[in-house]
Amino acid sequence: MKDLENLGSDTRLTAAQETLRQLWEEHVRHEFATHKPEDTLATMVEDAYVNHIPVLTGGVGRDELREFYSKRFIPQMPPDTEMTPISRTIGNDQLVDEMVFKFTHTIRMDWMLPGLAPTGKRVEVPLVAIVRFRDGKVAHEHIYWDQASVLVQLGLLDACTLPVAGIESARKALDPNLPSNALMGRADQSFGKVVSEST
Repeated sequence: MKDLENLGSDTRLTAAQETLRQLWEEHVRHEFATHKPEDTLATMVEDAYVNHIPVLTGGVGRDELREFYSKRFIPQMPPDTEMTPISRTIGNDQLVDEMVFKFTHTIRMDWMLPGLAPTGKRVEVPLVAIVRFRDGKVAHEHIYWDQASVLVQLGLLDACTLPVAGIESARKALDPNLPSNALMGRADQSFGKVVSEST
């Protein structure tokens, strides 16, 4: 799995920022490489919380997070999961990672797609993790992604009839030179068609 290690290591970090970077990378390693819930929890304060904003999954406090990591997150991560880094910002007590999260939906993923049976389809979606630290550990994670883009790629939303994008949003996040405004162009064409039909 391509990961976020050493993203931003070519820039000058203070000792405190380097500590945050190392702690976050240890946390992510336990989630995605060693697959150890207890080691993941050891990087977090007792009252830590995780909030996957689009679907409200995660947990508050050690007991809820233990349940979440051990049953709903770590064992429900597709084996071909990849994270392609885009940017990282590190402050005094917060880190923000921007990435493209990639996987094939071959297993149940209640943390992202609660109750949805595996579709076997490939997904690539921009994802942002905002991580706050306290007392030398992770205090909370706010994780954002475009759920509409995920659902388009799984064939559950029709991008032709709604103002949503599929894999194009991930591709544009990785390459800002790709064309912009395609949805507006499509809407302009649809509006023109509706006007001509009504006259």
